[in-house]
Amino acid sequence: MFVAATEAGSLAGAARRNGTSALQASRRIAALEQDMGIRLFHRTTRALTLTDEGERFLPHARTMIDAHDEARAALGVEGGLVTGTLRVTASLAFGRKVVTPALIDFLKLHPKLEVNLVLSDDVLDLVAQGLDLSIRVTSRLRDSNLIARRLADNPRGLYAAPSYLAAAGTPQSLTELALHECLPDGSTTYWTFRAGDRTVRQKIGGRLSTHSIDAIHQACVEGAGIALLSEWDVREDLASGKLLPVSIADAKPEPMVIVAVYPSAKLLPSKVRLFVDYMRERLSV
Repeated sequence: MFVAATEAGSLAGAARRNGTSALQASRRIAALEQDMGIRLFHRTTRALTLTDEGERFLPHARTMIDAHDEARAALGVEGGLVTGTLRVTASLAFGRKVVTPALIDFLKLHPKLEVNLVLSDDVLDLVAQGLDLSIRVTSRLRDSNLIARRLADNPRGLYAAPSYLAAAGTPQSLTELALHECLPDGSTTYWTFRAGDRTVRQKIGGRLSTHSIDAIHQACVEGAGIALLSEWDVREDLASGKLLPVSIADAKPEPMVIVAVYPSAKLLPSKVRLFVDYMRERLSV
């Protein structure tokens, strides 16, 4: 009832979702508050808002509901079907181009499952946000308290529009690359390459920088410079001729990996396990 009231924004809405009266909903919330010894909501005649304690309790309440659904599914109560809500986060560009199509197909396989997808280029706190897992493109994990499972390699390359290469020429080495207009991610002043067994940091410069991979991609297509992008992000542009690969003879961009990250491996919900397995198989094709 607490979760329903939070999502509906009112006790009346929570009551309708649970097939009971507003009075019963109010009594159940009051009983929960009394049992926990805290106030969960600020109540006025027009609004129902969470207290700080309610905000902190919400992800735990959702986890309890999910655990209940998982227990019922494990016992065959739901006919063996995956139920509940899968809460996933991913970066904007990767989430839009890769994760969203995968989730749509995954929902077709599991008709009783619901999905809440949060797209953000920030690394969100999974526990605080009540999220089941994150699909990340990364070179390393920042939080060692999380469990990570590798899904696939994430090859990257240098790309530019034909118009840019026609006007500025094509760099053949890292030394020549440093003389070109590059499109760095945010405040980055270098790109990392593998030269044989060595890792090389090559200083780059350019007049346009942004934290948005989508903006870097678009600027690259428009001929603003050379960009370091993932293969999944440029596949269509290479096929249409909007972008061309830029090969450096003495080095290759450092590869990254696609990982699934979740708070704990203990009692991993089947909806999470199945989606992680599904993504691993899908990305391996």
